[in-house]
Amino acid sequence: MSDRVPPELDMRTDGSFRLPPRPPILTRIFIWAAVIAVLAGGLALAAFALWIALILVPVALLAAVIAWLAFRFQLWRARSSVSGQRDVWRR
Repeated sequence: MSDRVPPELDMRTDGSFRLPPRPPILTRIFIWAAVIAVLAGGLALAAFALWIALILVPVALLAAVIAWLAFRFQLWRARSSVSGQRDVWRR
């Protein structure tokens, strides 16, 4: 046998169910204010994250250009050091 208390049905004499009482107006206002505050906080956090990402775009582009220039410099040094030697694959 279950030790659970069965649910209590609040039924009217005509067979319809009684609706639960609405919370007071101050409670409803507080709930809506809390929902709006959470949404505004989320929007502010998303705007801040987008701002940080947009600041990092030029930094990433500059790093890519510096890496490309370093790679080209290494290729130039490797070609200049091998240019005096005979190519093994050519006759």
